[in-house]
Amino acid sequence: MSVIAKYFSLLFFMLSIVMSAQVTFIIDDLPETTPIEDLIYIAGDFNGWDPGSPLFAMELNSQDKWEITLDAQSEGSVIEYKFTRGDWGTVEKGASGEEIFNRAFIFGNGDTVYIDILNWADIAGGSTAADNVFIVDEDFYMPQLDRNRKVWIYLPPEYDASPNNYYPVLYMHDGQNVFDVFTSFTGEWEVDETLNELAAGGTPVPIVVAIDNGGALRIDEYSPWYNTQFEAGGEGDDCINFIVETLKPFIDENYRTLPDRNSTGLMGSSLGGLISHYGAIEHQDVFSKAGIFSPSYWFSDTVWTFVQETGSQEAMRLYQMTGENEGGSQVPFTLAMHDSLLAVGFNESELNTIIIPNGFHNEQLWRSQFEDAYLWLFADYIATDVEKIQADKPINIYPNPVYNTLYISNIISNDKVSIEVIDVMGKVVFEIDNYHGVSLNVSGLIPGSYIIQLQSEKTVYYGRFIKH
Repeated sequence: MSVIAKYFSLLFFMLSIVMSAQVTFIIDDLPETTPIEDLIYIAGDFNGWDPGSPLFAMELNSQDKWEITLDAQSEGSVIEYKFTRGDWGTVEKGASGEEIFNRAFIFGNGDTVYIDILNWADIAGGSTAADNVFIVDEDFYMPQLDRNRKVWIYLPPEYDASPNNYYPVLYMHDGQNVFDVFTSFTGEWEVDETLNELAAGGTPVPIVVAIDNGGALRIDEYSPWYNTQFEAGGEGDDCINFIVETLKPFIDENYRTLPDRNSTGLMGSSLGGLISHYGAIEHQDVFSKAGIFSPSYWFSDTVWTFVQETGSQEAMRLYQMTGENEGGSQVPFTLAMHDSLLAVGFNESELNTIIIPNGFHNEQLWRSQFEDAYLWLFADYIATDVEKIQADKPINIYPNPVYNTLYISNIISNDKVSIEVIDVMGKVVFEIDNYHGVSLNVSGLIPGSYIIQLQSEKTVYYGRFIKH
């Protein structure tokens, strides 16, 4: 080939580069309701508007954002497109669920396009969460992990109307699945509906705090131990320390909680069950109960040595549940953990291990067992409220929380009353007959939450207080 021919060939090649360009689409923001397990697809006139073509499935980049690069076209070429989750029933929508125009791109107009998806056709910003479920923070900072996470809270139906009432707290993992079907993976636990029904029937219910999982970071955060096969895990201790050191103090400060260990529990399923098991055993000074659903004990053999080395340190309630049809080592490992817990000092009254016939590893199973687990785990609180407080009139007591002296302001001055102070286990820790006065020395009580009940000839007064 002559020098001139080579020159023109090279020039043509360079011009072809200049006159054509690729484009990369990066989804910068997704609706929070996007199911975490769903793939995102681009569909347009370049692929026959196929909403779920494997060739046009996007991939997560190093910043955990969905992206796809399309083949180069000549500058000035125009394409139209939209994004889906695999079919037209899941096509993107506007902020209020409205239809949007096709997106358009002109090749040569930049090589990267950042996209915000506002909504999906099958979700459209809906919510099945009850009215007494609230968002504590969309981006609650987790200093132990240097991340942010959405935190939900369920408040008992009478919370606002009963300012003297204080409540136990259940901390739950995988917050996306706890209250709202539109944020869940494959269905919600319906914790809010279940507790509201119990409350309507007169059963005391707790505050529930649910923390969203970290999506692609879920495996890392929900196991304290690294798994070489999955190349994941090992951040579980930081995850639990976030609850213990940061979130629980915040909740106790801003909501009317019973902050003592007897009133504090954990619950989760699968890896969420594993981290609930770990958190309760590791921090027996903070938690007295755990709902351990379909626990992933298979994830690390270290779980067995952990139990052996930690042992029983405090009275506990541990509710283990798994489905008969979950497969693998699920059932035998759950039963083996029951025996391991007995071997290190827990007793049968502290353990409730159940295998559910025909149960599968899914939200339907966990939803169906939540009520039974709650009633067993919080039996002492329920019995205390139902059996111990048969009272006519609330009592005004302050300061609350209290260090030494508790003042009583609304007892008729000439009433002679007997006093009982009851701990959260239902035990009378001290009592006084023929009491006169407006104050009570509680300096001898250990820190925790208590019920005070005063009986006169005509009236029963009652209240709750927290001893610092």
